[in-house]
Amino acid sequence: MYFKQDMLDMGQVAEVMRPSLKPPLKWAGGKRWLAPRIEDIFLSTGCGRLVEPFAGGMSVTLHIRPKDALLNDINPHLYNFYIWLRRGLSFSLEYGNDEENYYKAREAFNNNILDGNIDSKEMAMLFYYLNRTGFNGLCRFNSRGLFNVPFGKYKNINYKEDFREYSEALSKFEITNLDFEEVGYRDGDFIYYDPPYDTPFTSYSKEDFKWDDQVRLVEHIKRSELPALVSNQATPRIIELYQDNGFHIELIDAPRRISCTGDRSSVKEILAMKGVHGKR
Repeated sequence: MYFKQDMLDMGQVAEVMRPSLKPPLKWAGGKRWLAPRIEDIFLSTGCGRLVEPFAGGMSVTLHIRPKDALLNDINPHLYNFYIWLRRGLSFSLEYGNDEENYYKAREAFNNNILDGNIDSKEMAMLFYYLNRTGFNGLCRFNSRGLFNVPFGKYKNINYKEDFREYSEALSKFEITNLDFEEVGYRDGDFIYYDPPYDTPFTSYSKEDFKWDDQVRLVEHIKRSELPALVSNQATPRIIELYQDNGFHIELIDAPRRISCTGDRSSVKEILAMKGVHGKR
């Protein structure tokens, strides 16, 4: 079923499908909690395609389920998992929620990386298992590009073995593995940018996302004519960066998903907008 919102002042239609789908992965910094707000903004623009240059756990797109989307992520293992997900992935897990088996699976995953075997169904299965079983859904790699997240020590884990419900949802979406500047944007797109947070942890992929990349992202958005929404942790320099470059910004309370101290109180996050609701 389609839900349509006609934008009389823009002469465009935004279309989304129902029902929403739960993300298949645990994802540190995931935006499932923010997805309804992003959906409202996307529909208000009347744009025909949703583009996520930093797709991550894909919670936003799976919640909105637009008729047309482009999902991009620079992490090749996440990209491989989504390609197999679109094909209708199903498998049986053999490792289970066991610490010894977790490290065996991590070793197998890293050996495949060293051998250059990163685009197989086996790697998609291992990536899912490591994501569900590792600490807090972290996706972290060392300078050699090897996965180094420790065992999560959960009492119970619900592993999914049949992902075919995602195949239809992703069947018409473009999925790419590029730097955000190389994504194939086009007229009529609405871009939601969710880059790695401005924190000391930057090793989401082999290539770090550092402060220079945060600045490069802002310059990239400014050059574009497309409506854009950006979320990030509201550090003082992030707020200053977007304010100084003319973005409309809002500060919102975000749930704290990971804390070494056990503190789960809310933290501030920034929404920076360009070309949304007439604010530039």
